[in-house]
Amino acid sequence: MLKKYPILKWTLITLASLIVLLVSFGFWFKSLIPPQNKQIATSLVENLPYVTENIPAHRGKILAVVTSTATMGSSGKSTGYELTELARAYYVFQANGFEVDVASPLGGKPPVVIDDEDMGAYDFAFLNDPIAQQKTSNTIAIKDVVEEDYEAVFFVGGKGAMFDFPENKKIQALIRNYYQSNKVIGAVCHGPAALVNVTLDDGRSLLENKSVSSFTNEEELLLIPDAASVFPFLLQDKLIAQGARFNPGAMYLEKMSHDQNLVTGQNPWSVWAVAETMVRQLGHTPKFRQITGEENAVKILNAYHEQGAQKAREMIKEMSADAKTPFDRLLIAKHGIIAAMRGKIGQFYDLIRLTSFAKKMEDAQAEYS
Repeated sequence: MLKKYPILKWTLITLASLIVLLVSFGFWFKSLIPPQNKQIATSLVENLPYVTENIPAHRGKILAVVTSTATMGSSGKSTGYELTELARAYYVFQANGFEVDVASPLGGKPPVVIDDEDMGAYDFAFLNDPIAQQKTSNTIAIKDVVEEDYEAVFFVGGKGAMFDFPENKKIQALIRNYYQSNKVIGAVCHGPAALVNVTLDDGRSLLENKSVSSFTNEEELLLIPDAASVFPFLLQDKLIAQGARFNPGAMYLEKMSHDQNLVTGQNPWSVWAVAETMVRQLGHTPKFRQITGEENAVKILNAYHEQGAQKAREMIKEMSADAKTPFDRLLIAKHGIIAAMRGKIGQFYDLIRLTSFAKKMEDAQAEYS
């Protein structure tokens, strides 16, 4: 039969070859992924020297605000606040001498989003921290917040923030009062949704001519193509419409904007920078913190986007030679997949090659040591 239909024959051969190639690539790609550190899930705050040692004298309190919204509008998709965005900022503030309270529009126990793939030692420690869990299980209703008790406010991201932050009059009043009294306001990812309807006493929008970062349209639409109908607005568009000078970075990589007492970040990878910049804006030098493997991977990826693959390879080689400079090659691999999703085949190829190079460097260093 195949002799009579050569086109069918070659079509079947081509399909079979593609399947073999895809399966082979899948096994090879899996070999690039580092094994999961199962012990990390048992991380405890008492085992994190950054949080427990050399803590400055009490410097006051910072209020963290999380969403109370559990569902994205009428879409039926679940949401909540992003645990990593709260946990990392919480410990930066605590390590630098600030007590942290947690509030939400409704109070009580808000919905939370936990992405296992993004969880690190600080995030699991937060889950295992009885004090932190007591605060997140019994958040202060925003209407009951005593503004004078806090030196700063930090709006945590999570897609639910798009629904219950923008129209909340108490949130608007708190931000207006803090901004006008020169207290520090921070927000990350979807957290800047809290800023969009804030009007100052002189009638101007808070955002007018402010440098601001938040989750971008590109980041939103990649994973939720119908985001414009799911959310009340696209955050980037709304911030720009209210006069902000929007400051985007590379997709899913760290980007932070600092405009006087307003500090904003693009996504979860920006939390460390936002929190430490808030501490600096409060008049203190942030204490030393060992940079995480994820942050070093972000540096490599930013170098790739800004200076090319060769520079990224040089950074991988340097970091691999230094046991005190870990980097997360899984994040580099993930960005390769993101590039493929966006149809950027050249980037996909580059980033998978960088992941492979990173594994070779790590393996060589392990063998040498």
